Amino acid sequence: MLFAHPENSAPALASSVKIVVSGGFGVGKTTLIGAISEIEPLATEAAMTEVSVGVDNPGLATGKTTTTVALDFGRITLDSSLVLYLFGTPGQERFEFLWDDLLDGALGGVILVDTARVEDCYPVLDFFEQRRTPFVVAVNRFQAAEHFELEEVREALDIAPSIQMMDCDARDRESVKHVLVALLEQILQARRTPALLG
Repeated sequence: MLFAHPENSAPALASSVKIVVSGGFGVGKTTLIGAISEIEPLATEAAMTEVSVGVDNPGLATGKTTTTVALDFGRITLDSSLVLYLFGTPGQERFEFLWDDLLDGALGGVILVDTARVEDCYPVLDFFEQRRTPFVVAVNRFQAAEHFELEEVREALDIAPSIQMMDCDARDRESVKHVLVALLEQILQARRTPALLG
């Protein structure tokens, strides 16, 4: 076995890794964490009210009636030696003051993109790049959204070729697993080649 222990030794404590899931408002962060978490995810969702009209635009494709006001939290145990803790950020830029705390100590991040509102990702991308935090970009494919090729999205967001991009369905556990594996590979690659971090 890969992580087998000698018979008389105590098993090693599992290492924990913090991953941040970020992106624009209504892009699917809460859904992504809920699709993969092995525990009931903690979500700080509040109902959207008339006060948010003209301030928060959830987009036509989402049917969104609530918004994250602090964070989302989920957990995945990869094996006896590694546990991933997932933290989802609020999408609105006015909650940016929370992003610093959520990103503190994170090994890396997933940035979700809605192709109908690519511009919502600019503040998040800037935030991750300024903090030199490894990330992957996952394009959440909403059924009603216009389809763009990944390279078109890369060009629109001005993302370096070294950053991995992929399609994602935030509702689908296997799709989310694929994104997280890609992120872990990106992190390992960045650690082997520090120049990738800028």
